[in-house]
Amino acid sequence: MKKHGLFGELVGEVFGTFILILLGDGVVANVGLAPRLAAGGYNWNTITIGWAMAVIIAVYVSGGVSGAHLNPAVTLALAVKRGFSWAKVIPYWIAQMIGAFLGAFGVYLVYLDGLKAAGMPNVWATGPGSVFGQTFWGAGAATAAGPYSLLVACIAEIFGTAILLCGVLASGDAKNMGLKDNLGALIVGGAVLAVGLSLGGPSGYSINPARDLGPRIFGAIVGTKGLFTGAYWLVAPVLMPLIGGVLGALAYDTFITPNLPEKS
Repeated sequence: MKKHGLFGELVGEVFGTFILILLGDGVVANVGLAPRLAAGGYNWNTITIGWAMAVIIAVYVSGGVSGAHLNPAVTLALAVKRGFSWAKVIPYWIAQMIGAFLGAFGVYLVYLDGLKAAGMPNVWATGPGSVFGQTFWGAGAATAAGPYSLLVACIAEIFGTAILLCGVLASGDAKNMGLKDNLGALIVGGAVLAVGLSLGGPSGYSINPARDLGPRIFGAIVGTKGLFTGAYWLVAPVLMPLIGGVLGALAYDTFITPNLPEKS
């Protein structure tokens, strides 16, 4: 089978990440902008399910071309623990950022009227002022405990990304449960859904630096305010997933890999 080398892999990362953000930020925009007939019509569950499906579709589309990293934290962890070429890490990161930026542009085109009418709210990225947070608290905002600290958001991102990487490694581990390649995307999507439902509250579960930073840059260009205020934008959604991804891969290879049966 003919392969197109690194360029083809980068195209796969751009296109896969584009789909990821088009559908992922798309569900955030839909929840944040669509009229609600009832208080529970759109909620955090809608966002987490939408993001999980976005991951599944993006991985299925691009997996055979680039391995469907779609996430700098995944790329870094695979370089640290799975022999992914270090020479490809930066090119993959750039491709993922480009795809994320273009995905945000796609969401902008689809929801342009609603975004303008709402004053260009933050449907792009996690953190303070995001539609994520508003949707999470929903009608209960008046009785909510209040915003989480940067420290707690960082802890949530580390744990969330670590769990994501455990799911990614397990999905491709032939020794673990006999998983087949065509089921891997479902496992990764399930991991994202689990992280969102269980650990997503404090930070909005970026768990992907490109997913957060690429759309954040686009949002600032089109007029969303406050996206780069303070240190949050860099620390929690960008740096912590890189740390959490490596820790997740280390944990998988420490506690699971040595105890798996030999492949028959």
